[in-house]
Amino acid sequence: MKFIIIGLGNFGASLAQKLTEQGHEVIGIDISMTKVDAYKEKITYTICMDATDEFTVAGLPLNETDVVLVAIGENQGANIMTTALLKNLKVKRLISRAINPLHEKVLQAIGVNEIVHPEEETAERWTKKLSLSNVVDSFELNDDYSIIEAKVPVDFVGKTIMEVGFRKDFNLLVLTIIKKVEVKSILGKTKSETLIQGVAAADDILDANDILVLYGSRKDLHFFLRHKLE
Repeated sequence: MKFIIIGLGNFGASLAQKLTEQGHEVIGIDISMTKVDAYKEKITYTICMDATDEFTVAGLPLNETDVVLVAIGENQGANIMTTALLKNLKVKRLISRAINPLHEKVLQAIGVNEIVHPEEETAERWTKKLSLSNVVDSFELNDDYSIIEAKVPVDFVGKTIMEVGFRKDFNLLVLTIIKKVEVKSILGKTKSETLIQGVAAADDILDANDILVLYGSRKDLHFFLRHKLE
């Protein structure tokens, strides 16, 4: 996959390095030449530029990039301006960093649906979410075992947990299923809400919009994700 990471502070630089180490093509961008020089041997490409300049940003290979992540943290104004610019340029997938609740509301107001909170989430966690297709979230229990949230593969829609054979064929345990349900408010408006099913049962049927909460070793999770979700 191809990534552009804008802002090479602690979070952005760590994420860019981890994605590069996993074999992805990463362009790391920062306005500081010192930071660009510091990571030029650790990230696929590094560029020193002002990401709030529309002419300069438009010259980046945005159409060929799978994910653009704005990791600027020390300058909220630059973060918002860069994010709005990229939103207008219609990049394939845009993720931006929020510093506080007000900042997050501004990002949501300009149409950003994926927001990073580095103070709460690690670069390791986001590396897994970005580099493995269909992973919604993950939680590392230790160096060997993880719990992840993943979308249901097309091949499994309409089947029960037993029919899929998560335990037998993939050595994974389905802890629960998260479902999206449409509910009506007292004003008659319809909205989507998340419903956690409780402990998963062998006869639970998987729907297309379900999120699976899976437990297993990193090796088994990676095998399942790369063979079934890509």
